[in-house]
Amino acid sequence: MFSKFISIGDKIELQAVSHEFDEKPGAPVKVYHSEVNEIQSEDTIEIKMPMEKTKLILLPIDSEYDMIFYGSSGLFQCLGRVIDRYKSNNAYLLLVEMTSNLRKYQRREFYRLRCALEMHARTLREDEVQTVESRMPYTLAGDLPLKESVIVDISGGGLRFVSTHRFEQGSLLYCSYHLMNGGEHKKYEVISKVISCIELDNRPGTYEHRVQYYDIDPVEREEIIKYIFEEERKSRQKKRFNTEA
Repeated sequence: MFSKFISIGDKIELQAVSHEFDEKPGAPVKVYHSEVNEIQSEDTIEIKMPMEKTKLILLPIDSEYDMIFYGSSGLFQCLGRVIDRYKSNNAYLLLVEMTSNLRKYQRREFYRLRCALEMHARTLREDEVQTVESRMPYTLAGDLPLKESVIVDISGGGLRFVSTHRFEQGSLLYCSYHLMNGGEHKKYEVISKVISCIELDNRPGTYEHRVQYYDIDPVEREEIIKYIFEEERKSRQKKRFNTEA
């Protein structure tokens, strides 16, 4: 059953079931990122040790995690317990035992794809904000100047982008960018809310923004998710080809 839906190379998100391993009480639950290295049986898998930047994260033996797998046919979730950790062929690995059944997971929009996509954005005018917040049909002004930005990761739930223009936290933005859809470039115009804005330490005058879609057509959201999965599939195939070559 497990190997029918999950494959070697699939991405994984792990979140501790309890707050036992938080750095301090009340801290947000940490989410770690890994990938499937080997499927040993229908209830035991080998995964790569999570990393943050260049630092290995040594998840404790017997710790239990809520695991979300990004399979080729969608997202799947189950609980897993770390039963061993070791080094093999210069790779640091964890052996994980599944402690619950695999089930379909619906919140696909949380997976973020790293990218470098050109985007143009501007802050909504006050009258536009009022119209958007009222959830009434609207048409935005199309002749106002836009700021150039670069999307550095994208999901079905929002974007992370950098710009030399600072957009204020909490503001609503008009964001315009293109994605491949059905073999053609399609323009996406979405309203997003700025969740955070920080100046980059190594690039003074450049700001990293995290935004959440505020008003997006459900069909377009599904198209974005489909694009993300397709790009991830291409990247995985390329890595396998380079490994075999």
